[in-house]
Amino acid sequence: MFDVVGAAFGLLLASLVILVLVLKIRCQSDGPGIFSQDRIGQNGKLFRCYKLRTMQTGTPDVPTHHASITQITPLGIYLRKTKLDELPQLWNVLRGEMSFVGPRPSLPTQSVLIKEREKRGVLSLRPGITGLAQINSIDMSDPVLLAEKDAEYLRDRSFGLDLQILFRTIFSGAGSGDRVRS
Repeated sequence: MFDVVGAAFGLLLASLVILVLVLKIRCQSDGPGIFSQDRIGQNGKLFRCYKLRTMQTGTPDVPTHHASITQITPLGIYLRKTKLDELPQLWNVLRGEMSFVGPRPSLPTQSVLIKEREKRGVLSLRPGITGLAQINSIDMSDPVLLAEKDAEYLRDRSFGLDLQILFRTIFSGAGSGDRVRS
C-alpha cells in the first residue's frame, strides 16, 4: 500500500519536474527525454523500466558499468548524481512492477547476476528504485557481491529497513549509482 500511495503522490508532485527535465534533455541532445528498457522483474518476468535519458542516443544496451563516461550527456551526469533520472520509475511502482526499495532490476543480458539472484531467492522480490546494495555502494559490476547484499535485504527486510534505505538514499547521498568507465 505504501508503494502505491507513495508513487501516486510522488508522480503528482514530480510531474512538472519530469516534464521540465524531459524538455531540457530534448533541447540538449537528440532523442526522447524518457528512456525505456526491458528489465528483469519479480520472478524473472520482463517489464519495461522507465528513466529519464542520461546517455547519448544510440548507446549500446549494456549495463552502466560497461558504458563509457563519454556516452553520458552533460545533463545526464547531473541527473544520475541527484538520482532525478529515476523519477519516471514511479510509474513502474504505481503499476506494481517495482517497489520503492528492493534489488535494482537487471538487464536480461546480465546472466551471471540473474543466476546469482535466482540461487539466493532474490528474484521473488519486486525490484526497487533503490536498495540495500545501492546505499552500500555496491553496483552491478560485482554480480556475486550484489546478489549477496540483495539476499541480505530479502532476509532482513521490513518496513523500518525500507524507510532507512529511502532516508539514506534521499538525504545522505548514499548510493551514487552504477559507476561508468572513464
